Amino acid sequence: MVWPPTTMATQHPDNAIVPWWRTDAFIPSQDEIEELVLLFSELSIDEYMWDWEGKFVDEGVAEKLYSRAAELFTKHPLGTDLHLTYRIPAFEGASMHRMARAFMNVLSFWDIAREIGVKDPPVTEMFLPLTTSSDQPMKVRAAFKEVAQYHRNVFHSGAADDLLMAKFRVTPLIEDVPNLLTIENIVEPYFDSLIAEKAIDPSVGQRVFLARSDPAMNAGLVPAVLAIKVALSTLADLSEKKGFPVYPVIGTGSLPFRGSANPRYVDTFLQQYAGVRTYSIQSAFRYDFSKDVVEQALKTIKEKAPTLQAQHLTADDKAKITQISDIFSAPYRKTVEAIAPLINKAASFIPPRRERRQHIGLFGYSRGIGSVRLPRAIGFTAALYSLGVPPEFLATGRGLLEAKNKGLLETLLRFYPTLTSDMRQAGKYLNRENLEILTKKDSNWADVLTDIHQIQEILGMELGPQNPRHAIHRNLTSTILHRLDGEEDVMRTTRDIVEAAVIRRSLG
Repeated sequence: MVWPPTTMATQHPDNAIVPWWRTDAFIPSQDEIEELVLLFSELSIDEYMWDWEGKFVDEGVAEKLYSRAAELFTKHPLGTDLHLTYRIPAFEGASMHRMARAFMNVLSFWDIAREIGVKDPPVTEMFLPLTTSSDQPMKVRAAFKEVAQYHRNVFHSGAADDLLMAKFRVTPLIEDVPNLLTIENIVEPYFDSLIAEKAIDPSVGQRVFLARSDPAMNAGLVPAVLAIKVALSTLADLSEKKGFPVYPVIGTGSLPFRGSANPRYVDTFLQQYAGVRTYSIQSAFRYDFSKDVVEQALKTIKEKAPTLQAQHLTADDKAKITQISDIFSAPYRKTVEAIAPLINKAASFIPPRRERRQHIGLFGYSRGIGSVRLPRAIGFTAALYSLGVPPEFLATGRGLLEAKNKGLLETLLRFYPTLTSDMRQAGKYLNRENLEILTKKDSNWADVLTDIHQIQEILGMELGPQNPRHAIHRNLTSTILHRLDGEEDVMRTTRDIVEAAVIRRSLG
């Protein structure tokens, strides 16, 4: 068995341009089967995440995969050579109908596979979003057991379901800075429950999924990166303590605010997240760069990621990082709450790339900070880049100054060594004139001007366009801001937003 998978394609809708296998940039749910097959066939992708949480999903995945790609999955079986993993809905207690459908889909997938002679269960793992306590994955495991028992009793599946249960795993997905900083409070009791249940196969171990975009959106860039470093160190220590491998998964997008995982930045993000064993390869990574560049990057990840070990942090290191996180997150939240109206307005012009569920209201859920509601992470990032004010800068300058004054700058740069590189990458897309215009209209943006000044002063760099492409991006964001400030022209505003996204090779 190829384990753990290293490169995991996801359905995150962050691509700017048209995928190489389509004629338009929007990918409807019914075409995601084709996407899955093509990625497994033509790129070095080990795993595909089937998203039952944030979007509509094709529930006929089993029949369609085996009928359309029988040769591929005969040669490289699902569950052994290739992996299909379900991201199920968050554990909400009352609204569980979509989780129940995902459970039955896993069981029926195995039924269909057995009918055509497949020997191993094709889907054996679920990612559980918004995990905040150890009892959530425990309850999901227990619930799946009950559903599997019912399936066994009604459909007489017997030993087949026993084989599935022996391999079945629930992987917690942790999505906020406080829980990443204290990840042991969630995963250690969960690991202990699995050990007591004799549900840990030492040859397989246990995965833990670390979100990267939502922690940045909710607390800022620096706290998100540092919290991941703490989590990776803690998981490495727990692996040694418990006596089985723990394989971290990380959800990274292409732009620095969402993780810097893109084909032209491979060595940098592998260094930053050493210890990660599975990287999410999102749509912008796959489609906004040439296919040969993407394939070479995937091969590099598969070659290098398994050799890199997590940076060890002492208790004192973790205490200092927690202090640094608080320094950066407080002004970040204050600024985002103040400028949220314009972020939401800009986000309303961003074109969809997938059939996602509604952001709020019926069948949806919202993201937010304090008293304000915000777009999801991709829309949030895209909105600020479209204004010429990359979110990487929000509160970063003020945080750097306070960290320096409190003697914590050395610690910050030791555990975030790519900060200067990330600032330089985002800085290419800064529109200083837009920021000055925004400040004149709303004093809340003045703090961001301060951030820019302090970043340049403390890190010793000049932020701004570096070549003609970046200058074109700046000009587009000037136009976007003027359109948002005048009579709204939806088609032209959206066109300019997409054109700018194509230049930076990611929607958000």
